[in-house]
Amino acid sequence: MAEANDLSRRDVLAAAMVTGAAFSMPGLAMAAIKKEQKQPMEVKLVHVPTEEDLKKALRTTDKGISEATHRAHLTLWQGYANQTNNIRKQLAELDTDPAKGNQIYSVTRSLKVNYAFALGGYKNHNVYFDTLGGAGGPAVGDILTLINEAYGSFEKWAADWKITGISSRGWVFLGYDRDEQRVFNYAGDAQDSFPQWNNELVLAMDVYEHAYYLDYQTARAKYIDAWFNNVDWDSVNARLAKAK
Repeated sequence: MAEANDLSRRDVLAAAMVTGAAFSMPGLAMAAIKKEQKQPMEVKLVHVPTEEDLKKALRTTDKGISEATHRAHLTLWQGYANQTNNIRKQLAELDTDPAKGNQIYSVTRSLKVNYAFALGGYKNHNVYFDTLGGAGGPAVGDILTLINEAYGSFEKWAADWKITGISSRGWVFLGYDRDEQRVFNYAGDAQDSFPQWNNELVLAMDVYEHAYYLDYQTARAKYIDAWFNNVDWDSVNARLAKAK
């Protein structure tokens, strides 16, 4: 029994010595934590669009929006995708020492602000090209029901959409508000001018000059008329269904 007690005492003392060493050398524990923190985030890259992604949009070429416009537009769409991926890679390696942050200028501020612009431009164009290449004309299906509820008729909605497009500096967004279960035409002055939170973007019209200048020069209203003739309402309804 005495031998057993001695063994127990030795085990307790050994454990205490190990624990004491750990507490006396906190640097070891901190080093392990820092090593874990240095593991980079897994970077998920977005799809960079190719000419294959223009196939449906090119159906517009005999209805007012030319192939030349779309091909020039593709390079901008690709640019937003590439810069989104570039910034994601840099964010994965970001030094998060608070002392290096600053609201006037810092690497973190620059990356975060420009990330919103790049990703916004990428997503806006995703919706723009996905909802082009259709039969155009009046809306159909569930989106028409929501348009009628919000604006009274498709014609009143279209008039509001057109004047919003003429008044905006960059985009017109049709957002589905999940809170109110209604749609609204938003003006977007930049790539990171999003619809309100908890809205789903179901239709987008680019009104930057690059979207129409080759075809219409400064006649934006004529471009908007052509755009109406090419909306893919089936794609809009598919986006609406996912939003719900």
